[in-house]
Amino acid sequence: MKQFIKSCWAMLRQLSGDDAYERYLRHQALAHPDQTPLDRKSFFQREQERKWNGVKRCC
Repeated sequence: MKQFIKSCWAMLRQLSGDDAYERYLRHQALAHPDQTPLDRKSFFQREQERKWNGVKRCC
């Protein structure tokens, strides 16, 4: 039962994007081991800028 709850919690975190920084760190370690990863604050600032900057319109 405990493992089921853990896996549900992990799935919920993934769906909500709450684990984005942890996924970023895993990706950096595997794909870019020579680069220093961003700290948590810089990562979330970059993601907010990526999400909200640029042209956002339907037409």
